[in-house]
Amino acid sequence: MAPKQDSVEGIVLQYVNEQNRPLNAQNVSDSLQKHGIKKALVQKVLDTLAADAKISFKEYGKQKVYLANQAQFEIPNLDELDEMKKQNDGLQAHVSALRACVTTLEAEVRSTETSLTLDQIREKAKKLNVEISEMETKLGVLRQGTVLVAPEERKQVEEAYNLKLGMWRKRKNMFRDLWATITEAMTEDSKQLKEELSIEFDEDVGINIADYSNLGIKKLKKGYPTSK
Repeated sequence: MAPKQDSVEGIVLQYVNEQNRPLNAQNVSDSLQKHGIKKALVQKVLDTLAADAKISFKEYGKQKVYLANQAQFEIPNLDELDEMKKQNDGLQAHVSALRACVTTLEAEVRSTETSLTLDQIREKAKKLNVEISEMETKLGVLRQGTVLVAPEERKQVEEAYNLKLGMWRKRKNMFRDLWATITEAMTEDSKQLKEELSIEFDEDVGINIADYSNLGIKKLKKGYPTSK
């Protein structure tokens, strides 16, 4: 007599038949947790179903593997298998078309979400017009040859810049000399000491003092005054 479908035996048997693949008690127990069926009870039910020949099993050492009774399944012939393959290929193509459609729709949704509303477009245009007006005003001043920075102010800035650049170069050379003295007699790798002390040279962080020195040269070529 077949077990009732809503009984524990019925639930376990239905699951084993639906999966139709090798299963152990842990596999079945994990999948049937929603029914509140514990592993010990699953093991007992599987053994009972196997004893009643409702399912088959094989032992691998201490492990038991259970499988649906294959006699209950109708085995298709070659023509039926070929037809099933064609149906599967058709379904796969249909799924691919649906996925492409979903991708297109998702892209359209994202585009809609990122598009500006009419009010937002008007507000943005208003701000851009203000910016354009301000830039046109500045451009008009430049075209008239108006001096935006007084020569005295420019000279002060250049002198301060050159002073700090000179201090940078002086301290850089002082440290180089000191570092050379410290590491000259060392047997250890100076790079390792440098890493241990967390010392970074300008080059380590992508800075070259020559790049900043060249700024003054460019200004000199343009005829700007520089400090001596």
